[in-house]
Amino acid sequence: MPVSNPLRKFVDRVNHYPSWLSAKLMTWVFRNKVKLVSTAKIDILRTDGRSVTFRQRNIKRTQNHIGGVHAAAMILLAESATGFICGINLPGDKLPLVKSMNFRFVRRSVGDMQAVATLTDAQIEQMQRDEKGAITVTVVVTDQSGEQPIECDIVWAWVPKKPKAA
Repeated sequence: MPVSNPLRKFVDRVNHYPSWLSAKLMTWVFRNKVKLVSTAKIDILRTDGRSVTFRQRNIKRTQNHIGGVHAAAMILLAESATGFICGINLPGDKLPLVKSMNFRFVRRSVGDMQAVATLTDAQIEQMQRDEKGAITVTVVVTDQSGEQPIECDIVWAWVPKKPKAA
């Protein structure tokens, strides 16, 4: 039987709150755990446990030299969304690790960005069942125009957590 995941318990609990409050609470917790996400001011907008939507506003600290969201900020957005959805679906005794990332920049971005990362039921079942493994997480990154300025392939692996030394 899979070991309970405290992050998943938290997400399931706050999803019963009004959507504005649950988004704020999930964002606060995630930013507290992942400091670079806090620096970039990435927001979690919503999750149903199978998919998650993250937002990167086009703010000065994440802009490139032409006023758009910097390529590194786009990568952080996609990696964070995929890591979050993997993290809440793994048993509590597993450690998620990004295995590989491939990004293709296909057009100039406009305004704020959103990333929607999704897992299939089969992927979730595999993550719950297998001691170790890897999956390719689907993530669609769009800009304010609704177009995709980047295409992403992100592979996440998981391994058992090592017990903490006494």
